Order: sequence, then C-alpha cells, then structure tokens
Amino acid sequence: MKLKGSFFYTLREDAKDEESKSGNLLVRSGMIKKVGAGIYMYLPLGLKVLDNIKKIIKEEMDKAGAEEVLMPSLIPREYYEACGRVESLGDSMFKLEDRYHKPYALGPTHEELFTYAAKNVIRSYKDMPFTIYQQADKFRDEPRPRYGLIRVREFVMKDAYSFDRDEEGLDKSYQIMRNAYNNIFDRMGIDYKIVKADTGVMGGSLSEEYQAVTDIGEDVLVLCDHCDYASNLEVSEVVSKDEENIKEFDLELVETPDKETIEDVCNYLNIDVKKSVKALLMKANDELVVFFVRGDRELNLTKACKLLGVSEINFAGDELIATSNAIPGYTGPINLNAKIVIDREILTMHNFCCGANKKGYHYINANVKDFKYDVVGDIVNVKEGDTCPVCGGKLYFKKGIEIGNIFKLGTKYSEKLGLTYLDENNKSLPVVMGCYGIGAGRILASIIEQNNDEFGMILPKSIAPYQVCIVIVDTKDDKQVEEANKIYDELTNKGIDVLLDNRDERVGVKFKDMDLIGIPLRITVGKKISDNIVEVKPRRDKDFKEINISELDNYINDFLGK
Repeated sequence: MKLKGSFFYTLREDAKDEESKSGNLLVRSGMIKKVGAGIYMYLPLGLKVLDNIKKIIKEEMDKAGAEEVLMPSLIPREYYEACGRVESLGDSMFKLEDRYHKPYALGPTHEELFTYAAKNVIRSYKDMPFTIYQQADKFRDEPRPRYGLIRVREFVMKDAYSFDRDEEGLDKSYQIMRNAYNNIFDRMGIDYKIVKADTGVMGGSLSEEYQAVTDIGEDVLVLCDHCDYASNLEVSEVVSKDEENIKEFDLELVETPDKETIEDVCNYLNIDVKKSVKALLMKANDELVVFFVRGDRELNLTKACKLLGVSEINFAGDELIATSNAIPGYTGPINLNAKIVIDREILTMHNFCCGANKKGYHYINANVKDFKYDVVGDIVNVKEGDTCPVCGGKLYFKKGIEIGNIFKLGTKYSEKLGLTYLDENNKSLPVVMGCYGIGAGRILASIIEQNNDEFGMILPKSIAPYQVCIVIVDTKDDKQVEEANKIYDELTNKGIDVLLDNRDERVGVKFKDMDLIGIPLRITVGKKISDNIVEVKPRRDKDFKEINISELDNYINDFLGK
C-alpha cells in the first residue's frame, strides 16, 4: 500500500482514556478507535493485523482437521433457556426483543447452537469424531470494560467444538486441539503459559487456559521455580504440612478489647498471624455459612463455591448473622451455632488463636479437637513462597492475559439438548463434547503488551500489517521516488506485504510513524541512492545499516526467512 492518499493517521499524544500500553498504542497508531465503553472499530491497519491473526488460526485449525462454519450472532433466547444459561450468564448477556416481543440474545457463546448443528449429522457412533469451528463476533455486557481490547463488550472469538463417542475419543480430540493451539501461539511469537483453570459456567471436567505473560494481565498465574507447574490462582492447590509431635495446650479465653481484625488481635497478643484462624461470615443459598481460614490467608470464592456446589457466595448481612451467636470481629468455631466450613490447612494447625463468639474476647491454644465442623476443603488462595504441589519447589506469581481456553465439556450440553448416538449394541448414549476458544483481539493486545518500546509497538513478522516499509526521504527527488517505487513493485510481485511512505512529510515524522505502527523492517531511500545505497533497519534494532541495492533482495529474504 502507498500511504499518500490512503486512510492513515497517527496521534502524537497518548490517548486519555486508555489504561494499557496496548490500548494506547493501538489508538495512537490509528489501528482502532473507541466508539463506546468496551466497543471499538478496527480501522484499515488494525483490521489487517486482525486478519493476519485470524489467518494463522484458520490455517492451524484446518490443518488439525476442523471444519469452519459461521453461526448467527442474533439468537432466540430459548436456545440458552434449554440449558439454564440465561440465569447462569445473568447480566453479562445482552437481551433484546423483536417487534413481536419474542426474546433474543446477542450471542455471548455458542455451545447450544453447535450442539444443535451436530444433531443434524450424528446418528450412530460411525458419525464421529469431528470438530467444527467459527471465527465470529461475541457480545458480553462487561460491567467494567478496560485495558483496550483486553476487556471489551464485542470481540472476535474462534470457538471450536469436538464431538466424540466417549472420553477416550475426547482425550484424543482435546490433544489435537491443544497441539493446534501451541502451533498458533508459537507462530505468533507469544510468551505464554498453559495453566489449569476453573471450568466456570462452561462446565465440564477439565479446563486449561493459555495465558500471555504480561505486566498488566487481569489473571494471576501461579508458577513454580523448579518445575513447569502452572495454574490459575483460582484453582491452584495449597499444600499444607502438619507439624508432628506438637504438644497441645489447654484452651484459654483472653480479653482483646476493641481488637476486631485478626492483625490487631495478633499484634495485641504478640502472636504470629500464621498461628491464628479468622472467620468470614458469608451467605450461600440464603444460608449463613462461616468460613474459617488461617489468619494470613484469603478465601478463594471459586474453590468455596465448588466445595459447596453453589453458583455464588456473598457477604452475610446483619439480619442473617443474627440467626447465629456469631459476633463480627470475634467469631470463632468453638460452640458456634452456624454452618462451619474450615480450610483443610487448619487440620494441620495447633494451639492457634481464634474468636470466642463473645465481644472483646478471643481464645488462644485452640485446636481442632475443641470444635465440630460441617465441611472441610481447600478454600484459600496460595501465596508466593508456598510449596509446589507437584515437585515441592517454591511458587511465585506472574500476571497473565487469557488468550485461549480449552475445555472437556463432557456430556453437559448433549444430555440437556438430546444429542445422542447409537453404539454397536444399538444403545443410545450422549455425545461427549470438547470446547476450544481463542480471543483474536486479546492476542493482538497481548502481543503489543509484550513487544513495545518508547517509540511504539514492535509487531512480529507473522501478524504485522506490512512486513516491510519503504520510506522516501525527499519526495521531490525523482531518483529517490523512482527507486523506491521500483523496490516496492519488486517486493509486491514476490508476495511480500509492503508499505510505501510516499507522503510529503518530513523524514523524521515518517520514521516516528513507522516505529509507532511497528513494521518489522524499514528501508530508507535517500540521497545515497545515487550511489545505489539504501538504509535497512529492523524495528527491533537501534541502528540502521547501509547496503548496496544489489544486496537488498538477499537481505530481505534472509530477514523474512524466505
């Protein structure tokens, strides 16, 4: 493309309402433009990058044997009602009605439609396995859109679904998709981790996330300093070790006047906070549930919901708390008349401090033998420095942006929607499904978060809108213009994406614009063209190099790996 006369602009100042580097650079480079909170238009350069990302995804999906389809975005709400997902998706679903007051939704996800599509094909075990996918818009009413393309309300997602007769078949399909995802992200040069994750509203037996490691990610990745263990904080297991041969002392009631936080209590009593147990008074299914965790731990709501089999847990109100003898700030498990859930780490603790259910008092030297509990499980977040559950190494945290997610859905949707097949014995069985998603916009944002400097973005060759840019120093110099156009035509004829900056601008402006939009290789045609000399500068390098124009073809081939 030749810039003069094209739709192209850049901004010199930072975008005022963009919190992330990627959002700021994408807006400044004229690749995207915000329309509303979490809603962006893709302009020519940005759309070209997005198309390059989608092209890589398509190539790898096709190579893995998946077939492409396209589902509608406007969907009768009854499809989601069949699986109870109008309730589970809640306010995140955009709901609307047509002129006849029939309820519709803008598709937030497409499991139901893919399941219905498969019903057209599957009759017996001989009709499987197969995988179908699409790259289409999704809509979710995010309560707090932020970070540019990372958290939006409309986005492009590649979602694929595999259909198998049993778990063994699903395992094979899952691994094929896992390998395809590795190829996709490797081709784009993304620094990523594959982490175990919560299955959430999607359901199923296993979920793994592809997380791009960045400084601005919304997810906390739990990694090991000794092995390749990787997990999302939501599901990372806490390893607790019992102290053996600890003498347990007699329970003692002590006064703790006006000390309501566990930190204040421990400071007042001169006790290590790790030797204390704190209470969290919560509501689950309209019932008061008191969770007890070690004083320095945080309750993990995802784990707690899974343990109790509920969809959400919230803080209890005064009215609900009043149904028990719990006293906020002084609640403990001993003689508490409420449902008690303890973190399993407490089973390994001895002689700890806890509330006494009496205002102004706590117990010291409490032990598990002193109280009864209803449920026990791993319900807290891991901390940096905790023990790795795989090798015993030390855990540390990184932030990540979720760019892909793969699920073993099992029979959740096939059972509810009647997707069955006949086996060799003519027995009807539910189809076993897998689900595999990738966010194209998030990939773009993640790549920029990982590849930028003070001058702009540094795009990999695989997704850059143009692989090479040619800058004419003086557009009034006929020789420079002639040779630049000649190089442009030669590279274009070879199938190389080339951008020719032939604008009547100062060369410094052109250099800044080319650095901002992150073109991998810059060729500058200036005064020395009379001596057959041009400058070449990879975007990642600080300095340029002068070469004879006769060497340019080999240089570009080597640079692009052709």
